[in-house]
Amino acid sequence: MMPKGTKIAFVGLGIMGSPMAGHLVAAGHDVTGFDLSSAALDRLEAQGGTAAHSVRDAFRGAEVVITMLPNHPQVEDVVFTNELDPGVLLVDMSTIRPSTSIAIAQRHPRSLDAPVSGGETGAKQASLSIMVGGEEADFAAAKPVLEVVGKTIVHVGPHGAGQVVKAANQLMVGGIYALVAEAIVLLEASGVDPKAGLDVLAGGLAANRILDLKRESMIAREFTPGFRIDLHHKDMGIALDAARQVDVALPVTGQIAQLIAAGRAQGYGSLDHSALLKVIENFSGRS
Repeated sequence: MMPKGTKIAFVGLGIMGSPMAGHLVAAGHDVTGFDLSSAALDRLEAQGGTAAHSVRDAFRGAEVVITMLPNHPQVEDVVFTNELDPGVLLVDMSTIRPSTSIAIAQRHPRSLDAPVSGGETGAKQASLSIMVGGEEADFAAAKPVLEVVGKTIVHVGPHGAGQVVKAANQLMVGGIYALVAEAIVLLEASGVDPKAGLDVLAGGLAANRILDLKRESMIAREFTPGFRIDLHHKDMGIALDAARQVDVALPVTGQIAQLIAAGRAQGYGSLDHSALLKVIENFSGRS
């Protein structure tokens, strides 16, 4: 178990990592962080944490190391080029390939893959869903720390299982966004008030969290990024790669991946993934 005052190294202080590190500081933990952005380090210090000058400096004396990085090359660079004490608990909260999480565990057995869902809002509200792969004992040790940043925290299986569940999450989220976008286009083209239409859908069998949280901003064409299309494109590649690894066909996932790729090609990569609405509008000639 991790008591208050646990020395935590936090590597990756971006849109998600910065508020997560702040919650850990507020909970009484001793957080030392590293990021390539000096502004991110300044934010951590303003929250009461300590800024490190390098990953190695952040690791020094840490009992727990948390990584929250964009993709597997960054995670591999941090984990494989910086020595970790065998007793340190490594919690990678990035979204990466399951195979990379397994390779990390082979090198550092006391590790967990613990990707999150909930976006920037979930990170700020400490309400993230966290899907964890690894040994049961390590999960139990990490859970008090994870409970500071998340609300739904589930041990889903061995090393790599957390990343597989996150891949499933991302393919479902992408599919729902695409269908909500198509519903809006259909309603508007038919002369139906999209707000009234989606309000009804949100109360029936079609109800889902994306309708709850995003229908008004999508109708208003507000696409301030909480989770960028660029990152969802990366995640869909992870989902398709995971499917190839176990020889299963995910035909709808393939279609959704192409829609998200089209969003990047059309110049929407820096927008929120709800901007799939713009892609659907373009296909329909209604942009």
